[in-house]
Amino acid sequence: AEAKPEKPKLTLALPADDASAVPIRIAQDLGFFAKHGVEVDANIVSAAAAAQALTSGSVDMYQGGTTPITADLAGADLIYVAATIDKSTLTLIGSKDVTTFEGLRGKSVATTSPGAFGEIALKLSAKKYGLEVGKDIKLLYHPHSTASLTTFLSGQADAFIGPTPYNTIAESKGYPVIIDYFKEGLRIPGPALSTSRAFYAKNPNAIQAYLMGYLDGLRRTVDDPALAKQTVSKHTQVTDASVLDSDYKVNLQTWNKDLRIDPKSIQNVLDGLGTPQAQAADVKKFYDNAVADVVTREYAAKLFPNDVKS
Repeated sequence: AEAKPEKPKLTLALPADDASAVPIRIAQDLGFFAKHGVEVDANIVSAAAAAQALTSGSVDMYQGGTTPITADLAGADLIYVAATIDKSTLTLIGSKDVTTFEGLRGKSVATTSPGAFGEIALKLSAKKYGLEVGKDIKLLYHPHSTASLTTFLSGQADAFIGPTPYNTIAESKGYPVIIDYFKEGLRIPGPALSTSRAFYAKNPNAIQAYLMGYLDGLRRTVDDPALAKQTVSKHTQVTDASVLDSDYKVNLQTWNKDLRIDPKSIQNVLDGLGTPQAQAADVKKFYDNAVADVVTREYAAKLFPNDVKS
């Protein structure tokens, strides 16, 4: 029997209503969260604001990127509790005359918030190519991917880094792909479920109920491509069938059925930050797999018997 959630109404912050959020929206629309005893209010919040909201308690959970790590390094007490996605769909796309990473020297890149996965991925790539973000490459920050894509498409940035469906939109307009981070195999928390350590300690049953509802939404997302693409279109205003098809196929490969956090994804962020504080940090302080392990073994393994071992 499922334990009663300590808190029946949960507030969730999302960095964007992109394809990664489809299982959540479907779980809301079809009553899957309610089936497990919780009501979920999900709203779009910038990464920086989400970290502050988690710390203050005005938001219970954040299903986003790397912000909890940078917030923790700055003194917050946030942890990842489930890895809904850790295979990055980020793509770095250049303007018509910028086709290589080396070509970004002296150029600008539109991205989301400071410390979010776009910046981290760029820093990892810059290190590989002998460039330095902030010195050789200027980042133009935005509250969400819609805004950063708009800046790029209007010609106010030389490149754009973002997830599906925003990168697919840019690609469909003929802009060249510089780096496809999914093909490169980049593992990074994004989006992963995070919360404050205090909330996690007080509400493990509520978090478990949320994750079970999420998995129900994921099961339906996998089984019903038409509904999934309709949901993406509803929340992103993307109507191009080819873009929706492409994004769905990509995300089928990134939605995790095993929700346990891979420490390597967090270590990649710490390496990307490259600060002395990040390099000295113990990766174990940034996550707790206790609830995710139970949900994966006892629920995900039943919903996805061919993909998850109990």
